[in-house]
Amino acid sequence: MIPCLSEVTTLPASFADDVTGYSDGGCHTMEVWLTKLETHLEKNSVASTLELLAEREMSLPVASYQGGLLLSQGQARQAAFDLLKKRLELCQTFGIRTMVLVADFRTAIDAQSLGRAVASLTEAGKWAAGFNVRLALEFRGTDTFCTSLDTALALVMQANEPNVGVCLDLFHYYKGPSKNEDLGALSATNLFHVQVCDVPGVPRELMADSDRVLPGEGDFHLDPLLNYLKKMNYDGCVSVELMNPMVWKSKPHQVAEISMASLKRLLG
Repeated sequence: MIPCLSEVTTLPASFADDVTGYSDGGCHTMEVWLTKLETHLEKNSVASTLELLAEREMSLPVASYQGGLLLSQGQARQAAFDLLKKRLELCQTFGIRTMVLVADFRTAIDAQSLGRAVASLTEAGKWAAGFNVRLALEFRGTDTFCTSLDTALALVMQANEPNVGVCLDLFHYYKGPSKNEDLGALSATNLFHVQVCDVPGVPRELMADSDRVLPGEGDFHLDPLLNYLKKMNYDGCVSVELMNPMVWKSKPHQVAEISMASLKRLLG
């Protein structure tokens, strides 16, 4: 498994600050926050950005995130797919192999909506394949549907595209109704990305993104989950992903240092 750090963990910093800071802190694998990269490229060329990445020996295997695809209709759907295509071009340019796709089920849905979501996921997968990019569908425990790993895997199976898999975010795994037996359906062919964090002393019903702390500093039982990933020979990224305003006050190199230390302990 590859230790990785998500740029949302240092959200106030710029893309360039993250690249240099993460490198200084001993992290050379970064989960790109797409809006940061897009903002960076408004004032910096692709060539200079690739040069910066090479100088800092920074790898960009994963990008987060694309939303608005599965349930949108009409002009909103067209706009979402147009953005997807632009971001797929970015991924191709920077060698990003996996893009996290958020389900966005924030309202109650019916059978027709579910069918539309599967059709859109399938279409998105076909577009991504043209750019040699995989899509990792992230379930969210706070939504009205696709709140569990089991449902996310079912949607991926119905889409039936080899480059469409799941993102296992352990915050949402604990927040939502996922169960240990859901892990049995995971495999090296359908698990594309893993995001880790911890939460201390907060009931699951009240947990918020801002409660996220480093792995090992909260109440999650992470070792059994990571041991299961090892048994299934998962060899992708395991990314620290925090949205904690207190962490955002730290410099990127400081966050990188403590994040890599926590992943070293977690991954052994």
